[in-house]
Amino acid sequence: MKPQTLLEKLWQRHVVREGDAGSELLYIDRLLVYEVTSPRAFEGMRLSGRRLWRPQSVLATCDHNVPTTSRALGITDPLARLQVETLSQNCADFKITEFGLDDRRQGIVHVIGPEQGATLPGMTVVCGDSHTSTHGAFAALALGVGTSDVEHVLATNACSSIECNRGPFCRCNDTVRSQCNSLRL
Repeated sequence: MKPQTLLEKLWQRHVVREGDAGSELLYIDRLLVYEVTSPRAFEGMRLSGRRLWRPQSVLATCDHNVPTTSRALGITDPLARLQVETLSQNCADFKITEFGLDDRRQGIVHVIGPEQGATLPGMTVVCGDSHTSTHGAFAALALGVGTSDVEHVLATNACSSIECNRGPFCRCNDTVRSQCNSLRL
């Protein structure tokens, strides 16, 4: 058997199904959600009538819109406040653990997973946007995903990959970034 890197081992242990043209479906152990990239994913779940596959595998926190000086006045920006309130409502509706503004465990996505024991070695971890960058330091396979991927993981605990010119472990957003870069966008 050919020796494998840690990435290759984690990837192969999480492949659920191999598809056409090198695509693979990966099992996702942990989905981290926050107030900016999750509202459309939850709305998609409602519109399609789907339920969460494993609510206990999802962890939510307020991240972008949290006051950094004093919380005494609450969130003064109306859009930011709406995003945080929507996250809380979605977590209540879908029975997801949330580290809200009044929870002492609340913090940024980069930190709460490892800090709270939700990110562990050998796991696959995804979060909308690029909020997974620190989780790889804990020997987890961590991927930043788009909103449609967040919805798919909520419903199935799986995430698809594609074969691309950047290697076998790239994601759809890697391909888009590569194309934008080649066009100098």
